[in-house]
Amino acid sequence: MAKVIMYSTHVCPYCLAAERLLRNKGVTEIDKIMVDREPQKRTEMTEKTGRRTVPQIFINTQYVGGYDELKALNHAGTLDKLLALSS
Repeated sequence: MAKVIMYSTHVCPYCLAAERLLRNKGVTEIDKIMVDREPQKRTEMTEKTGRRTVPQIFINTQYVGGYDELKALNHAGTLDKLLALSS
């Protein structure tokens, strides 16, 4: 199974939706980096992605984007293939 890293906060509904989608796809482990608890991690996220909003999702080492991009990958049928790859 792929390694999933998600920059998140505790109150973000899109983060919860992204996590729900990933869990429904069989992902059992998501490495969540909580940027509301560790503000320096938001800076790290912004430097890596160019974005300031959460969620920001990486599958293996590939940057996927936020919830909208994750949902689009699922709709296009490519999310399953990406999740099937090992890190």
